[in-house]
Amino acid sequence: MASKVLRNVTHCIFDMDGLLLDTERIYEEITRQIAASFNRPYPESVRFKLMGTTEQRSAEIAVEDCKLPITVNEFLKRYHKMCGERMHDVPLLQGAERLLRHLHAHKVPFALATSSGAEMVELKTTNHRELFNLFHHRVCGSTDKEVKHGKPAPDIFLIAAARFSDKPTAENCLVFEDSPNGVTAANAAGMQVVMVPDPRLSTENTSHATQVLGSLQDFKPEQFGLPPFSN
Repeated sequence: MASKVLRNVTHCIFDMDGLLLDTERIYEEITRQIAASFNRPYPESVRFKLMGTTEQRSAEIAVEDCKLPITVNEFLKRYHKMCGERMHDVPLLQGAERLLRHLHAHKVPFALATSSGAEMVELKTTNHRELFNLFHHRVCGSTDKEVKHGKPAPDIFLIAAARFSDKPTAENCLVFEDSPNGVTAANAAGMQVVMVPDPRLSTENTSHATQVLGSLQDFKPEQFGLPPFSN
């Protein structure tokens, strides 16, 4: 496959779950346990389908595709309770802190654009408050009233760009994502997107990203016109 042309950018927008924080394995286990309580499987194909979507949409997909004999609201009640028990001590993923601190040190503006709700973001970042306070702003898709449509729609990234003080154009924004839905959303917003996918995802599900990396540790800022790492 031919290498894609990388354009210079001025602003960065980050997803959170599965990219900055190691939460996806917890989400996967919680949903699997809920499905198993009704003797239902949680296929990998369903997991990848709901990755990156809002909490409401994830619940709808899980209930429908796993054929769970409960309502979406009942699913969400169990889901939130289990998340509350397990999401307060989530570790950062490789390269996340290094990249965020590097961008901050070089005064490159960056925002958070997560499908999680505001309360869940607070819970999951309990041990990383200082780091997450470096973001210029946050857009929490599940609770932000301006986000009418979750990923794979482009709303969340367009809103995140519009909330920067200097309102950059879409082509000046670089999105960091881990899910196919998130990459589709970034593309629809007219933005380049660096993807750090689950290694189980097929090439077909990652080929629409501008660049695919094994971890954020592998990111080279200078390829997008950003200040290079010093080490």
